[in-house]
Formats: sequence, structure tokens, C-alpha cells
Amino acid sequence: MIDIHVHVLPGVDDGPRTLEEGVAMCRLAAADGVETLVVTPHQRHELWANEEPAALTAACSAVQERLGGAPRLLLGAEIRVDGDLLDLLAGDGGRSVVPLAGSHYLLLEFPPFPTRLPPSELAQELAIAGWRPIVAHPERIPWLAEDPAALEALVAAGALLQVTGSSVTGGMGRGAAECCEWLLDRQLVHFIGSDGHNLHARPPLLSPAFRAVAAGWGEGTAQRLLCENPARVVADAAIPGGG
Repeated sequence: MIDIHVHVLPGVDDGPRTLEEGVAMCRLAAADGVETLVVTPHQRHELWANEEPAALTAACSAVQERLGGAPRLLLGAEIRVDGDLLDLLAGDGGRSVVPLAGSHYLLLEFPPFPTRLPPSELAQELAIAGWRPIVAHPERIPWLAEDPAALEALVAAGALLQVTGSSVTGGMGRGAAECCEWLLDRQLVHFIGSDGHNLHARPPLLSPAFRAVAAGWGEGTAQRLLCENPARVVADAAIPGGG
């Protein structure tokens, strides 16, 4: 499995506080069957700006060096959406944000309140500019999760959706689980990530979600959402039928 959304870099956001905890999270993920982690510290968030990609690269290298081998770490970011994002990307060609694994995929986090620009319009503008937008955990953003038409419009506009493994298995509450079920029934989910933040309350585990999806929607769907599509992100290849 490949996890495209996980917070394991120490001291940069609300993930692990120490290098030791970050390393332990990576080893836990490897023991769970994850071969590659695309680490995604918050970026452009009001609490964690992380404006220097070079600093994030150094932090990722420090964790990988301590790990030695598996799992492989690749750098990405969870980029907060605001009214300035499109102008920023147009102005510097995306150099100040960190795409997933050096690809054209951007993992986007919408704020807890509706944005001025409709999400589908943002997705369309990003796609036109050559980016492949992935919306992080839409099932946990109330104004999106409660608007099925908006979710369908997002995908129709070129966005891909990443839901959280623990949302699928019920750990994020009934509403998030029901939204995931609705999305999975309609084949609107493209990735499942752990969004792991620590060792206990939000560990970087994916195998429970793999088993739940395999049981409810088939082994092929589980393989696609946790293995095949994430591998295409790492390879900077298009997702078949996505967007």
C-alpha cells in the first residue's frame, strides 16, 4: 500500500513532536503493510505556514535517514485552499507549494467554512493550469460532505477525492462514515489515506480500511484506492477515469 496523506515530520504541524515519534509512526505504517509514505505536512495553514519547501525537504530526509530503509518517504504537502492560491500558483509556477512526490498532483485542504470560489471552479482552473487536484478528506468538511451535488461537481470538474481510512471504518463518526459509503457506492473515491498524526489517537494505519473496502466494494476497489491509484500519483501518471 501507499499512503498519500500522512503527517510524520516532527515539529512542523500538529503531527509528531519529536523525531523519535515520527520514526515510530513510519515503522508502524510499514508493519501495517505500507511500502511508501507521501508525507504531507500542512502548508499555507493559518497555524502552520511551512513556507520554505527546503526546510520540509530537510525534515523528510532526517526521518528517512533515521529509518534507514523501509518505508520509503516522499515529500508532499496538505495545502490549505484560500482566495490567493490560484494567484500564487500562477505567479511562481508552484515553487512555493509542495506537490505530492514531485508530481503534478496537489493535495488540497478546504477550510471548515465555504470558500468564495466554488470548489468545482477551483478544480477546473487548476486542471486547466496543468495541475491534478486531490481534495483531502471531503467527508470531514461539513459544508462539502452535506452537499452531494458539490462533491459530484468537484469530480466532474477534474478533482480527485481522498477519504480517510478511519472515516471508512467509522472512527471519525457516523456522518463521515455515511459520506464515505455514499461516495464509494458512486465510485467517486480515488484514494484512501490514513491522515495519521500520531501513534495512538490517529495512527498511520491503512489495513483496516483495505479490509472494509474489500468486504463492501470488492478486492479490486481496495487495490485501486490504496495501491494502484497512489502508485500513479508517485509516477505522476493520470488516474484512469479520474476527474
